[in-house]
Amino acid sequence: MHLPNNLNLKPTNILKIAGLAIVAVVIVALAVRLVGSSFTSLVSKTGIDQGAPAFNGYGEMAFDKASGGAVGLSVRNVATPAVPPINGDTTVGDNAEEFEVTEYSANIETRQLENTCNEIVALKSRDDVIFENANKYEKSCNYSFKVKRKSVGEILTIIKALDPKELNENTYTIKQQIDDYTSEVEILEKKMSSIEETLSSAIKAYDDITLLATKTKDVESLAKIIDSKIGIIERLTQQRIDINAQLERLERSKTEQLDRLDYTYFNVYIVENKFIDGQNLKDSWIAAVKSFVGDINKVIQDITINLAGLLFLVLQYIIYFFIVLIIVKYGWKLTKRIWKK
Repeated sequence: MHLPNNLNLKPTNILKIAGLAIVAVVIVALAVRLVGSSFTSLVSKTGIDQGAPAFNGYGEMAFDKASGGAVGLSVRNVATPAVPPINGDTTVGDNAEEFEVTEYSANIETRQLENTCNEIVALKSRDDVIFENANKYEKSCNYSFKVKRKSVGEILTIIKALDPKELNENTYTIKQQIDDYTSEVEILEKKMSSIEETLSSAIKAYDDITLLATKTKDVESLAKIIDSKIGIIERLTQQRIDINAQLERLERSKTEQLDRLDYTYFNVYIVENKFIDGQNLKDSWIAAVKSFVGDINKVIQDITINLAGLLFLVLQYIIYFFIVLIIVKYGWKLTKRIWKK
């Protein structure tokens, strides 16, 4: 490969070219550094901060959808079970309807909250209605009570007369709970009987051993027997106390469940819904005035502080421009001077 004849590759010329290249690289790097830092600062103050929340929101939504969709595909979906699963809500036997419990829930909207709430409160005076919970607020009230089964139709008529927006009925059986309580009680009673027998046998055995140790005058063995007897009596007695507590709890729960068979439960929620609500109108006006003041304040900020900030930003770029221009100008002069030497 032959080099052109007019290309002068003297050592001095090579050093000049290398020096010019280094100076050019330094100037370009300085310019990129100045412009890049300013651009990053501008973007971080404006677009990126505002765009990030929206991106995060959609990201979370997409993540939720992906997580929810992934649950649907599993081995249980693909493989067909040989035996169909048993529904845990099913009851054994043909007397489930004998243990049915009914609940009603009513949502009522009214323009006269005080009068409507008082109509429900008036049911307290009835012997066949027992209130369990009552709450009254500024614009709503709610009540929970139970009614003897023979009076359910009459109470339903009173509630329907209040024109409820929703009136829901829920009927289900508690036979499985009753059966569970009964089975658990039987297990605990058998365990209690076993503990009683063990305790009685242990006491008799220790008495026999104690008598033998006393006759042989073995003091050390007698002391160990007494300590062991006290320990096992305390342990079995504590187990008996725990089982008695469980039996009392189960009996109380079973009684509460059986009590539900004699009553029908009602949950009534009443809310005020006026055509013209002075408080809501007042609140809407307050919100509108606050929004108006916020808009005016935003405009004033834009034409004062934000405008001043924009002017300083423009001034910053103008200064950068003149700095680069001066560097290029004197750099070019220095380059020509070095080249001439």
